[in-house]
Amino acid sequence: QVQLVESGGGLVQPGGSLRLSCAASGSIFSIKHMGWYRRAPGKERELVGTITLGGTTNYADFVKGRFSISRDNAKNTMYLQMNSLKPEDTAVYYCKAITPRVYWGQGTQVTVSS
Repeated sequence: QVQLVESGGGLVQPGGSLRLSCAASGSIFSIKHMGWYRRAPGKERELVGTITLGGTTNYADFVKGRFSISRDNAKNTMYLQMNSLKPEDTAVYYCKAITPRVYWGQGTQVTVSS
C-alpha cells in the first residue's frame, strides 16, 4: 500500500507561482512512475505531467515551459513547480503513483484569480 498526500495549493494571482508537494509513505520502494493530474470545474481529470524513477519527465502541451516536476527520492516527495499561472489552471491537482498498482492522493485546490 502507498499513501499520497498533496499540499501547497491555494489562491494565487495570474502570473504567480505555486509549488505543490506530494509526500509518499507506505510501500514507497515499489513506486515506479509518478505523475500530476488535475480536474477543473466541469471537466474531466487530465494529465499534467509525469516523472519516472530515473527522473525523466513528460508534460502536457498546455503546461510546457511553465510547470516542472521533480522528485526527491530521499524525502519520498514529488513536486510540481507552477509558474506563470493562468486562470484556466484553476483545478484540483492530484498526484498519482504506479507500482504498477495505481494510487491517488486526495487532491489540493489551486485557484488562480485576481
